[in-house]
Amino acid sequence: MIKAIAKLFKALNANVNPGEIAHAFSCGILLGLMPKNNVFWYLLFIFILFIRINKPMYLLMTLLSSAFAPFLDGLFDTVGYAFLTIPSLSDFFGQLFEIPFVAFTKFNNSVVMGSFLCGLVFYIPAYFIGRLFVFLWRKYITAFMRRTKITKVIAKLPLVSKIASLVGDE
Repeated sequence: MIKAIAKLFKALNANVNPGEIAHAFSCGILLGLMPKNNVFWYLLFIFILFIRINKPMYLLMTLLSSAFAPFLDGLFDTVGYAFLTIPSLSDFFGQLFEIPFVAFTKFNNSVVMGSFLCGLVFYIPAYFIGRLFVFLWRKYITAFMRRTKITKVIAKLPLVSKIASLVGDE
């Protein structure tokens, strides 16, 4: 886990495309908002792993947004229920439910559907927030962090130099 976090900081400071980090930020939020007790979550998780994004940021944002998702369940339930009860889509949802494997995705659960829809709506703003974060990190935060005394003290610790050597051996 420490090595993955070190790789994330290395990517934030390296010449890595900010779009890869921003997409990882957005994908992590999308997946973190969804409940984990359905096949749809696992399919999305594996599918996103095959996309060229920054994996440590993806996993970090999935964990962070998973911590906040339960507080938004009321919103997800309302959005999901409103979408699932659209009269023109009721026949389509009925046909989907008849397919044996599709029922395991729990698409008919209002919280699952609402969290997925909210994640999709938030994807583009999260992407731009992620790009802004990378820009601010590279331009201001890194320079500030290098000048602080605490960073200089931490950099001299043997554990930190060991982690830095592990990350640098790629």
